[in-house]
Amino acid sequence: MIKEFKEFIARGNAMQLAVGVIIGAAFGAIVGSLVNDIIMPILSLFTGGLDFSNLFFTLDGSSFPTLAAAQEAGVAVVAYGSFINAIISFLVIAFVIFLIVKGVNKLQKEEEAEEVTTKTCPHCATEIPLEATRCPHCTSELSIVEVTE
Repeated sequence: MIKEFKEFIARGNAMQLAVGVIIGAAFGAIVGSLVNDIIMPILSLFTGGLDFSNLFFTLDGSSFPTLAAAQEAGVAVVAYGSFINAIISFLVIAFVIFLIVKGVNKLQKEEEAEEVTTKTCPHCATEIPLEATRCPHCTSELSIVEVTE
C-alpha cells in the first residue's frame, strides 16, 4: 500500500493537481481582493452605497433593528440580504474571471498564429514546411496560391 501511495504521489497528475490547487487558491485571493477592494467600492458609488446585509426577517415574527442584534438574541432569522450580497459578489467575480480568461485566450491565439510553420499538402494531406514549393512526400508541385494558403 505504501508503494502504491508513493507511485500515486510521484505521478505527474497528482503533482499537477497539487500545483493547480495552490495556484488556484492564490489566484482566488487575487480575484477576491480585486472584486472586494477595487470593483465593489466603485459599484457602490453607482448604487449609492446600497448594502443588503441587514435585510432579514425573523421566523418568530419579532423585530430587531439589525441582523447582528437578532443573531445576538439567538432568534432564528432568514438573512436574505446576505444571500443577495453573495449572488452579487458571485456575478462580479464570475465576470472578472470571464474577462481574464478571455484575455488569456486572446493572447494564446496570437501566440498560436505566430507559431504556424507548416501547412498541409492539398494532394496528399502531409504536413510540409510553409516555404515548400514541392511536397517531399508525393512530389506534387505546389502552385503560388497553395504556397500562400
